Amino acid sequence: MALKKVSSRRSSLMPRAALAAASVALLTATFTASCSSDSGGSPTSQNLSGRGPITYVEGKDTTETGAVKQLIERWNASHPDEQVTFKEQSNDASQQYDDLVEHMRSKQSDYDVFAMDVPWTAEFAAKGWIQPLKDNFSIDTSTLLSPPVASATYNNVLYAAPRNTNGGLLFYRKDLVPNAPKTWTEMLAQCATAKQNNIGCYAGQLAPYEGLTVNTAEVINAFGGTFVGADGKTPTVNSPQSRAGLEQLVSAYKNGDIPKEAITFKEPESGAAFTQGKLMFLRGWPSTYGDAGSEASVVKDKFAVAPLPGENGVGASTLGGYNAAISAFSKNKATSLDFLRFLISEDAQHIVAAGALPSVRASMYDDPALIAKMPYLPALKDSISSAVPRPVTPFYPAVSKAIQDNAYAALNGNKSVDDAITGMQKGIETAGS
Repeated sequence: MALKKVSSRRSSLMPRAALAAASVALLTATFTASCSSDSGGSPTSQNLSGRGPITYVEGKDTTETGAVKQLIERWNASHPDEQVTFKEQSNDASQQYDDLVEHMRSKQSDYDVFAMDVPWTAEFAAKGWIQPLKDNFSIDTSTLLSPPVASATYNNVLYAAPRNTNGGLLFYRKDLVPNAPKTWTEMLAQCATAKQNNIGCYAGQLAPYEGLTVNTAEVINAFGGTFVGADGKTPTVNSPQSRAGLEQLVSAYKNGDIPKEAITFKEPESGAAFTQGKLMFLRGWPSTYGDAGSEASVVKDKFAVAPLPGENGVGASTLGGYNAAISAFSKNKATSLDFLRFLISEDAQHIVAAGALPSVRASMYDDPALIAKMPYLPALKDSISSAVPRPVTPFYPAVSKAIQDNAYAALNGNKSVDDAITGMQKGIETAGS
């Protein structure tokens, strides 16, 4: 809350003795406050040894097992003096983002550790809102899959602990296609089979929203294209590789290998098209697997999954998932650090995996009990191992909009592939200026 400004006239009427006493009190309070923090003026250098109860913030726990609540309970059972309270946000990513930004901008200390959608990490790090995990705050990531670790890194510094991850999968009709295609050329060459069976060949999430950014990034990355440089600001998308990637989507849509209605598809629509038997190939998340294998599915027992296709082999899935970070304004950062280390431990990650949230630990994908429950895990491990984070930039929302707007214009025929790539380049450049 902002304090009302005291007028100069009123200040001049204050007795000098009172002024002196107030000055001493202010200096004493300032000294005491500075001693209560570890050192330095930057929030990231303060409260490093603070211990006590903390609050963990994350979007709504939608897992059937209540995985997040299980994690909290497991921690609290062995930390009676450092209890964690779970602050559950809404299930809407935009509302989660706005809530976190509001708390960080106002430097509130009530959110000690929070989970972020992976593209937000760079922005929060660049703004000094989250604690760098280096020196005495370093965590051991040697047992974790490297792409999720990369998604939590900005300017070569780790800023978060990957909490769970996700990757795209190619769902395919194994009754029509005995072996999964490994390349885009192989996949599109089999579209004649789809036409013979009066179904669509391939679809992903091509409506103008974040899903289109993901689908576009995957095919551009698969053909060797990139979006921003290591600084997170310099646009790099204007390249022959990026053009070759986008051309795959645009040409397939133009010639009907991607059905016309696919540019209205988000996750629910694309998943429904596959489970209703209307598609031969689908780019989807693992969450589609349960619906496709349900009793209500037309393709139950007729489908399988594989890593996404690439130019010459396994493609480049875009990473999903959450990264967990320590707020720069937390008062109990030592406890928060221990909690981060707990979140990536084998014990915690088994809870994560059992809740059908893809784990960040490689060992979880080889667990026979988990594979029996989630048969897609081996394919998902391959997908994540070759995955690429969404553009690591502090200006991600504007970069994402530049990608999806231009890709959608190219799919609709309102722009050529060349013009769309040029538009992405200009949009990313404007985002960082």
